[in-house]
Amino acid sequence: MFDILLQADSTAAAAATVAQSETIWSLLSKGGPIMIPLFLLFALAVFFFFERFLVIKKAGQIDENFMSIIRDHVTSGNITAARSLAKNTSNPVAKMIDKGLQRVGKPIDAIENAMDNVGKLELYKLEKNLTMLSVIARIAPLFGFVGTIVGLVLLLKDFATISNPSISQIADAMYIKLITSATGLIIGMLAYLGYSFLDTQINRMANRMEAASSEFIDILQEPTR
Repeated sequence: MFDILLQADSTAAAAATVAQSETIWSLLSKGGPIMIPLFLLFALAVFFFFERFLVIKKAGQIDENFMSIIRDHVTSGNITAARSLAKNTSNPVAKMIDKGLQRVGKPIDAIENAMDNVGKLELYKLEKNLTMLSVIARIAPLFGFVGTIVGLVLLLKDFATISNPSISQIADAMYIKLITSATGLIIGMLAYLGYSFLDTQINRMANRMEAASSEFIDILQEPTR
């Protein structure tokens, strides 16, 4: 009896060792050729996320005293110093303010329109390539489903030649074919989360630009010193 228990324990340990030896990469490799475009989509999602993240982060680095300094220069009539500060500051808010400073002396409506146009252009630059994350979030699950469907069709075709396939054979084969669907869904969710995060950051940037534009118009309407 003791020998039987030892043999059972050794068998269980061996099974556990075999299960642990199957890494994530070896499991994913069983997904078939459809895993190649899924990996490419994942790589593209990572690239576009970090590329846009760095651009948006750089654009959001705005000195808290920037508008205060602009106010001091404009109210004192030193437009040249204000433009010099705006030109030497590399962010969307500064570029928009610089355009407004170029239009000083013209009607307020003309200044606002010029600043709005620059603001839209800067936001467009921030949103560049962002739609790629949205596209990946939509098509990655579709690639996964296609891989699973094609795999199941081929699987049923193979089982048609087998007289009595066991339940374990069917279960093992089906779980392998479902790997592509799971991978596609995970990639799609990650891409969507990345897109939502970056879109939120851009909306915050748009709000800051709108607030800076309103503040600049108020500055122009203040009496000079």
